[in-house]
Amino acid sequence: MNARERAALLQTLRARFDENMRRHQGVAWSDVASRLEVQVDALRALAAMERSGGEPDVIARDAASGVVTFVDCAAESPSGRRSLCYDSAALDARKEHKPAGSAVEMAASFGVALLTEAQYRELQRLGEFDAKTSSWIDTPAEIRARGGALFCDRRYGTVFVYHNGAQSYYAARGFRGLLRV
Repeated sequence: MNARERAALLQTLRARFDENMRRHQGVAWSDVASRLEVQVDALRALAAMERSGGEPDVIARDAASGVVTFVDCAAESPSGRRSLCYDSAALDARKEHKPAGSAVEMAASFGVALLTEAQYRELQRLGEFDAKTSSWIDTPAEIRARGGALFCDRRYGTVFVYHNGAQSYYAARGFRGLLRV
């Protein structure tokens, strides 16, 4: 990432931060910026989140450690991360009509994690997300071992958790990433 790209990304993140203070009450941009200045990998991850339509924003800062948490805050599941099956094992299991990739591997390539169910529910307290789309979430090993995977959405003012075969994929299902800096 060159200096101009870095400056543009930081400007975008700062503008979003300032426009959405309810997501991170009590967090100062100066604290966020100082952590980002020394973590080049975090900027690369945030750039990947941004390029794929995630609109990452700060949702928390740990008072003791100073760690800042970014999550994709786009209203719908990021458009550049849809039509993905859950993981590489699911992708390999598909014999035909394979999607372009998987959520777990794409998240890893960005340097982010899929949200857990608890994290997804916490995000929904900050706004209304996935009213028309859905997002894969981190699936417990015992469910994944049986061929399943979990996803969430928000309908009728309620957050729902569902299951599907991990090899399934839909044009309206993507994933949201989480990054701790």
